Amino acid sequence: MEPIATNKAPAAIGPYAQAVSAGQFVFTSGQIPLRPDGSFVDGSIEEQVAQVLTNLDAVLEAAGCQRSDVVKATIFMTNLADFDKVNQAYGAFFGDHRPARSTIQVAGLPKGAQVEIELVVVKP
Repeated sequence: MEPIATNKAPAAIGPYAQAVSAGQFVFTSGQIPLRPDGSFVDGSIEEQVAQVLTNLDAVLEAAGCQRSDVVKATIFMTNLADFDKVNQAYGAFFGDHRPARSTIQVAGLPKGAQVEIELVVVKP
């Protein structure tokens, strides 16, 4: 197992890595709407999911991967009433690529985030 880190995404806020490479797979930690400097995006769900996806792009790049290498995404949301807004941003992010996905409503997320996304990736 090899940790993956980039300064183009926020540092982990606990004892974990931004992502780890294990064999042919990369597993990202869940990203919340933190900017790379650690400041929180306290805005709309659209603004928060945009930052989360930007962070994931940076982690994918650090792992030598791209969006088309993603095989599974898990989305955690505090309000499924925002599903359509998140789905729209998610669809634009992946374009024609369609990884498997789960979306789960949770009672709360770190720092009061509205959305968190983690990915499973197969290395090219």
